[in-house]
Amino acid sequence: MNNSFMNMASIGDFDPLNQSIPATKVEITVSCRNLLDRDTFSKSDPICVLYTQGMGNKEWREFGRTEVIDNTLNPDFVRKFILDYFFEERQNLRFDLYDVDSKSANLSKHDFLGQAYCTLGEVVGSLGSRSEKALGGIQGKKCGTIIVKAEELSNCRESVMMQFCGNKLDKKDFFGRSDPYLIFYRSNEDSTFTICHKTEVVKNTLNPVWQAFKIPVRALCNGDYDRTIKVEVYDWDRDGGHDFIGEFSTSYRELSRGQSQFNVYEVINPKKKERKKKYLNSGTVTLLSFLLDIEVTFLDYIKGGTQINFTVAIDFTASNGNPAQPTSLHYMSPYQLNAYAMALKAVGEIIQDYDSDKMFPALGFGAKLPPDGRISHEFALNGNPQNPYCTGIDGVMEAYYQSLKSVQLYGPTNFSPIINHVARYASSVKDGSQYFVLLIITDGVISDMAQTKESIVNAACLPMSIIIVGVGPAEFDAMEELDGDEIRISSRGRYAERDIVQFVPFRDYVDRTGNHILSMARLAKDVLAEIPDQFLSYMRTRGIKPAPAPPPYTPPPYTPPGLPIQTDI
Repeated sequence: MNNSFMNMASIGDFDPLNQSIPATKVEITVSCRNLLDRDTFSKSDPICVLYTQGMGNKEWREFGRTEVIDNTLNPDFVRKFILDYFFEERQNLRFDLYDVDSKSANLSKHDFLGQAYCTLGEVVGSLGSRSEKALGGIQGKKCGTIIVKAEELSNCRESVMMQFCGNKLDKKDFFGRSDPYLIFYRSNEDSTFTICHKTEVVKNTLNPVWQAFKIPVRALCNGDYDRTIKVEVYDWDRDGGHDFIGEFSTSYRELSRGQSQFNVYEVINPKKKERKKKYLNSGTVTLLSFLLDIEVTFLDYIKGGTQINFTVAIDFTASNGNPAQPTSLHYMSPYQLNAYAMALKAVGEIIQDYDSDKMFPALGFGAKLPPDGRISHEFALNGNPQNPYCTGIDGVMEAYYQSLKSVQLYGPTNFSPIINHVARYASSVKDGSQYFVLLIITDGVISDMAQTKESIVNAACLPMSIIIVGVGPAEFDAMEELDGDEIRISSRGRYAERDIVQFVPFRDYVDRTGNHILSMARLAKDVLAEIPDQFLSYMRTRGIKPAPAPPPYTPPPYTPPGLPIQTDI
């Protein structure tokens, strides 16, 4: 590969919002069929250029190029694109095809053959992680098709279990022996270090044996086996002024040799070494064991066909204000989306890539329904209780706007009927083929807190996650309680098996400069970030393995028009 391609920054490098390690890295392979023929005497010589988009400003920038393949309308490009994959982001991709006529790197010097747009989630969420799209971009011409395939890189799914011990570490405490612990750092491209693991403290010993710990290889070295891993040794002090004993460096490749003479490290204190002529070391640290484990990932399930079902529930209680008034949270302005529509679009547009039929149940609660004015806490936004499904996120938006015109906002704010509604579906498919995500958008204080907690505790053992977005100026203390990050939620003495609720207040995401695209991206990022782990914790505790991916698709060989198709006799 030429260097200009290899040095292209990866998709996550540009945004200050992306300081997390990506969920994984995905390798993209591109093929095309029936491209336009732009050359007079031979066939086109195609190249594919990939563009990605910034999160905030949405400008397209070139990510990389494939090689040029001479004289073909059906290229299978060999050069891959490696992208950081984030489930919680909408990662827009654009593929442009050109017929290369000269050595110039300037694309405007070559003939344009067409383009296609998609999201990385769309490719990954397609059956077998393979998406086929018609190429467009040239008026009145059929430009052929593009086939985009995604493959998760194997080194992103490795975890390693390691155990270390120390020997004859320096004594730092005046009265007793030291209380040593280790801190592991991963080195970054720019020569800085990021902490990636801290062991427990072993009290009162110069020869500690630390507990074995497990860490993703990605977190340890970002998948680069030769990257430096720095380890610092400290003596813990009650007052927080922990004493530095020394440090050593290694790499994943060295550690992977396991227990051997190579993996006994001298702990060096650079200041002591400078001062003392006869300084040898401040003790040694030895690797006792190294065990590699291949993790099953979220993408393995998606590739095997697991569908994510997305249900929306919208709060129609009177505290939202009269929808006809601009002060209402449900106000339908001709100029911009209200907070409900914005939250729905932000989250929905990402999740819809993982649902093959793109049919989403959309429900409302807390309203009086026509014709008789009965109060409902789980009504279909499209007015059809037998079939509350809407087509795509646009269909959900349409049903939401129609409901606002026909129902009367009322109350109280009950969550449990909606949660139980989705839980009924989730309890009928526990084989891992489906997972349910419920998005509740609400403005207020829950009226049925005890029943809601009970519903969540029951739902925690089902294949489902709940996202709550709080809109408007209310205090959302009770919602924080439902989001079991700090304290696991419980009902009548029974604790939730896992944390399945993620709550965020919408007001934290309103961009001061009025950049709604950025607010929506940030909101989606935070509410969806926990879903893959919640999904995996359900599958793992149930022992559900991913279904095998369908066999790789082989495009049929190209047959020029007019020639008979040869069959083996």
